[in-house]
Amino acid sequence: MDRNTIIAIILCTIVISVGMTIQTAFFAPEVPTADAAIASTEVNGTEGTVSALKGEIFRATGRDGPADPFSVSNEALNITFNPAGGTITSIKTNKHLDKGEPVELLLHDDTDLSSFMLYAGATKNQPIDDIFSYTISTKTVSGRGEITQVTFTRDFEIAETGEKFTIIKNYAIPMSDEYMIQLAVTVKTPDGSIIPLDENTSMYTISVGPQVGPSFVSLSSNYDYRRVIYKAEKESNKKIVKYDNKGDFSYSKKPVEWMGVTGKYFAYLLIPETDSIISSISSTQETAETGITQKNNIYMTRVASNSDSVTDIYSFYAGPQLAKNLGIYDNSKDNIFGLSDHNLKKALDVSWLSWLENILKFVLGVFYMIVPNYGVAIILCTILVKLLLIPISKKGLDSTAKMSALGPKMEEIKTKYADDPAAQNAAMTKLYQEEKINPMGSCLPMLIQFPIFIALYGLLNKNFDLRGAMFIPGWIPDLSLPDTVATIPFNIPLIGNSIHLLPIIYTVSMIYSMKITQTTTTQSQKGMMWFMTYGMPIMFFFVMYNAPSGLLLYWSITNFISIIQQLWTNKKKSKAYSDEIKAKDEAKKASKKKRR
Repeated sequence: MDRNTIIAIILCTIVISVGMTIQTAFFAPEVPTADAAIASTEVNGTEGTVSALKGEIFRATGRDGPADPFSVSNEALNITFNPAGGTITSIKTNKHLDKGEPVELLLHDDTDLSSFMLYAGATKNQPIDDIFSYTISTKTVSGRGEITQVTFTRDFEIAETGEKFTIIKNYAIPMSDEYMIQLAVTVKTPDGSIIPLDENTSMYTISVGPQVGPSFVSLSSNYDYRRVIYKAEKESNKKIVKYDNKGDFSYSKKPVEWMGVTGKYFAYLLIPETDSIISSISSTQETAETGITQKNNIYMTRVASNSDSVTDIYSFYAGPQLAKNLGIYDNSKDNIFGLSDHNLKKALDVSWLSWLENILKFVLGVFYMIVPNYGVAIILCTILVKLLLIPISKKGLDSTAKMSALGPKMEEIKTKYADDPAAQNAAMTKLYQEEKINPMGSCLPMLIQFPIFIALYGLLNKNFDLRGAMFIPGWIPDLSLPDTVATIPFNIPLIGNSIHLLPIIYTVSMIYSMKITQTTTTQSQKGMMWFMTYGMPIMFFFVMYNAPSGLLLYWSITNFISIIQQLWTNKKKSKAYSDEIKAKDEAKKASKKKRR
């Protein structure tokens, strides 16, 4: 096989392989104290439970308040609180739905503790889950709007020494459509003594988890994920947590700006607003056969204090992974808490072609305004891109057509040197040189178009606007999910029990597209051409089987347009090239005859 042909095959394989899979596998003011309580309750109950701290016993004192969970809503979120530990058990979106229901952003099952649970010291096995008394109030933040405050309070004492301390957890929820809430954790003593919470220089650990919604059965597909991420101070980008073989992670090298769990469309991020209080962050990952199949709890550990009172502020974002929602916390004028320079947009799953994705997203949005159906908008956007790329793709199409016109000569060479592959390859190379054909002619345009293909791949794989977007009722009700047309009672290896139609359409169109761009090959090239024509499309059938239907719709339409372009070019140009080749041959014969 000649060197140019080898290079052409390698480049085509790299372009298609990488192009299909590259995207798959990478200081605030304190919360104000309420002026007046709207609701405050303190009722008789039982004594608090006991917990161990550095070998000593501490327990909640006084009486338990009401234990029933309750909810607070704003325009964006519905938040359910639990007096046990003064925690949050649920945060649901009011604007974003999943199968007609609000998305749960704090997935739990019956075995999990609530989020914002405090643990004594640095351990994660001493939850302070006593029943807290609570008040609910409203507060107007001057020039910014109103907030709802939920304040939990509980008194504790060390059993042996009688040292007393109080924990106050004050949540602030904007009454607007923001996805940020704040938590002020106050620990204080009544007599001015040092706070007696100190286990190996750690006061408490705060946790959030175990998972971000929407709910899922498994995450085996490359097209969905749940990741734990964090951003250290003075680091330009986020980092993805890597667990050890026990499913544990910890980090204490630098202070962190934030830590959280992200999915394709939603995220929650915990942000310590009080400087230099977090000594370390950590996370655990567990997998299970049922329930929440992947659990990722995150923890922040607070250093011990020699003071009689501390108040730590945490901000918590729970909402969509959209730049417009995350970016408002870079400018204090744009959010009710006056937060700035939080760099939350770094949590977004962006690629090196994000600028091009944004351009294509704008174009997609324009088409959607014209025809309010994202499936139609994807088709129109694909057609527009192919039209813009005609000057680039024309050279590749022409090269294929010219190779097709040389078919009879190639067949002659194959027949003449059927028993001598080396001579056959040499003759083919000489023919290419004489006709000025570059075997890479059809691949080089693909390399030039490569960035656009990758940008469209990234856009359609994770575009938030495609969530729940219907294309064809009964077939493609959600462009962000595979198009399941049937479910069978057994699993097919590598596929599962869901039957998707678009991957089949995509694969058939890809095979046909490959076939019409084939040219006569030498004996040594047949194996590679068979793989390119059948092996690669079949391989990508399995890779793309669970891809979002919006992405597969784009690839299928791209294949159909390429087929039409190639058929048209072959029809128009093959005869012209054949006549040109014939004229050259006759001119050569005439020249030889004249020389004789």
